[in-house]
Amino acid sequence: MTASGYSQLSPSDGATARVAAWPAPTTEAPVHATVTVPGSKSLTNRKLVLAALADGPSTLAAPLHSDDSARMIEALRTLGVEIEELPPTGPYGPDLHITPPAAFRGDVVIDCGQAGTVMRFIAPLAGLAHGDVTITAHESALHRPMGVMIKALRELGVDIDDGGNWALPFTIKGRGHIRGGEVTIDASTSSQFVSGLLLAAPRYDVGLHLLHSGARLPSVPHIDMTVEALARRGVHVEHENPHEWLVPAGAPRGRDAVVEPDLSNAAPFLAAAILTGGAVTIPGWPATSTQPGALLTEILTLMGARASRRGGALTVSAGDRIAGVDLDLTAASELTPTLFALAAFADAPSTLHGIGHIRGHETDRIAALVSNLRAIGGDAEELADGIRITPAPLHGGLWKAHHDHRIATAGAIIGLRVPGVEVDDIGTTAKTMPEFPQLWHAMLQADGVS
Repeated sequence: MTASGYSQLSPSDGATARVAAWPAPTTEAPVHATVTVPGSKSLTNRKLVLAALADGPSTLAAPLHSDDSARMIEALRTLGVEIEELPPTGPYGPDLHITPPAAFRGDVVIDCGQAGTVMRFIAPLAGLAHGDVTITAHESALHRPMGVMIKALRELGVDIDDGGNWALPFTIKGRGHIRGGEVTIDASTSSQFVSGLLLAAPRYDVGLHLLHSGARLPSVPHIDMTVEALARRGVHVEHENPHEWLVPAGAPRGRDAVVEPDLSNAAPFLAAAILTGGAVTIPGWPATSTQPGALLTEILTLMGARASRRGGALTVSAGDRIAGVDLDLTAASELTPTLFALAAFADAPSTLHGIGHIRGHETDRIAALVSNLRAIGGDAEELADGIRITPAPLHGGLWKAHHDHRIATAGAIIGLRVPGVEVDDIGTTAKTMPEFPQLWHAMLQADGVS
């Protein structure tokens, strides 16, 4: 247990502690608050990997400190990367100084916990190690798709022993280098397969020519984020069509960087403003960003809210209604749980589609959201590639997090308007935002709501 009273999956625990259900606070008063959210998980983990592959040291300012980033730091340290904590420039933990090793260390085991970015970003560089690298995960994450990555790495010259299962755990036989070259993958289940390969590609002998063969590609902003992160370190990826990337061989440059706030983790707080008829401000909102959460201003406006920027901060205010919507979330599927929670209170049914791939996240997010809402009186239907939500009167009950941070925060949002909602494990939010319970209560107390 942490001092704040919620469980946390630490890199050495291997399991989430059992804790009492968290009573989601309910309020009849409009929320008016300013909430400073921690750094982006997606940017933190990309910048950590590139710093580990760079030609010299880097300093990372305002990184996220959470279960997922801790897993990445531990994985890189296990491979021989030196990561030193420095005095913080932000409110959420130390800055980091990263020094790449002369060569990655082998004959090690890396536990990815529940972090998809760790398993999919570490595997493509593990073959650079001198010796075996065994990659495993928490039992609740062993189901996450990895066959695409295993197949791609084998085609690029990496020797992998997966016991014929095409899944975690598996062992990569590191030889100190990876040939690279051309490979075609179907990344329909996760854009992380593309990003993981692109991040490691500059260190391959001949670089990488990567093609995506699937009919659809989810979370394209995350791939754009990866390409931009590489460019900032002097690696310019040719990307002349949406399904093809050409990465030249050559070490990324050591470079200091600052991590943006996590815009997707800001989503529940902005939803609270809409649901309670109030207004929430997020400082440090970037003018432009490759984070999928940057689409929130457009999406929440479609749902009837008002969004305005001033002095580098974004304020979202409630409108006179919450509108039912038909949204294609292919580019921003991680926003689904928050938008689902809002849609439960809309003035008309909503359809969220382009999200079939989220069945392979920490849990089957579509099934989890639908079953949770039905359990408290709601009306939602699973679709082949999405969810249909029909607003209905709701009542209190248990909201199951299913080891998924975004499912847990969706329960907190619904609890604002529905007395008696209890999230069975709010501690799972530590995966990307350990401070969530404190920030949620502080947001409500800003207007005297307990």
